Amino acid sequence: MAHNSEQVIASDMQNANCDQNNEENGRVDEGDSQELIKSTRYNDGSVKLRNPNIELMDQDILYHLALGSGSHDLHEMFGDVKFVCMGGTPKRMETFAHFIMDEIGYKLPAGTQLQDISAFSYRYSMYKVGPVLSISHGMGVPSVGILLHELIKLMYHAKVKDPIFIRIGTCGGIGVEGGTVVITEDAYDGLLRNSYELAILGKIVHRPAILDKRLVRELKSLASNDDPYDTISGKTMCTYDFYEGQGRLDGAFCEFTETDKMEYLEKLRDFGVVNIEMECTIFAALTHYAGIKAAIVCVTLLDRLKGDQVMAPKEVMNEWQQRPQILVSRLIKKHLAQMGRLKSLASTPSSIKSPRRFKLVQQESEAHE
Repeated sequence: MAHNSEQVIASDMQNANCDQNNEENGRVDEGDSQELIKSTRYNDGSVKLRNPNIELMDQDILYHLALGSGSHDLHEMFGDVKFVCMGGTPKRMETFAHFIMDEIGYKLPAGTQLQDISAFSYRYSMYKVGPVLSISHGMGVPSVGILLHELIKLMYHAKVKDPIFIRIGTCGGIGVEGGTVVITEDAYDGLLRNSYELAILGKIVHRPAILDKRLVRELKSLASNDDPYDTISGKTMCTYDFYEGQGRLDGAFCEFTETDKMEYLEKLRDFGVVNIEMECTIFAALTHYAGIKAAIVCVTLLDRLKGDQVMAPKEVMNEWQQRPQILVSRLIKKHLAQMGRLKSLASTPSSIKSPRRFKLVQQESEAHE
């Protein structure tokens, strides 16, 4: 069994290398790039959906965000968004919202506080800090996929122009010490395919998992020599599972040995994988398919070549999780400064178009618990 497994991995590594060579530096040829822009952007640069059904609907309810195109003035609420930042937990993204508010000098009106816009969804948490959205995406591919569908539709309804999506997360390192910031260059699945696989109407569809190379280089350039930790870039592997799928020995089930695990992790390292998480392929694939520039910045919580369990104290992990947020804030501040938008901003008032439909959206979202 081990011999057959090695053959499969070796074959997939060869295929992945071929895909990488064919799609180096931006990944798509000029013709494909122009076609992608035509499919995903209107002439003014605003987001265009690859779904003609949406514009025919009387109201598009974004169930898991507790928003609706008929109940809320989405353009008024979100039309100024430039960055959509997301991470696993509501608490982390609330913390990031407060952090980025200080970093960009965003000012709330006296007597007000940041509010969870999607509180009535009971699924995700969303905070808006001027041109930045901070949203929790839950854990794993399915949760991120649902959120991305509705966020991309939100960008469309709000007529947002050229948004940038960034995932801020945690991961396990491969030969990388805990506390290291990792910028994903390429996203691979558990079979080392540079794509996201899903079944649509009974047929398997593969979508290229492509991230923006310019953003990778820009993020790397913003790492400071004064940072008391390393910032690296490399290949990231996405799994559908935290335990067996990541080669852990400490799950409820395990049918492989320590030797099997180490051989597998060494193969990943030889291939260039520097970290493992559970969201990168679908995040890269759906943002690319939508024509949205995207990046992934994570911090490692441990080196998987040295163990399976996260042993760092909580206060240490809390500090580690601030590290990718700091790097992302540097990118946001740089872009806003270039746009002349890095200044104190006042939040917008309530943007409810129809109180009746607003109540309906709340009820529909609550029904999808």
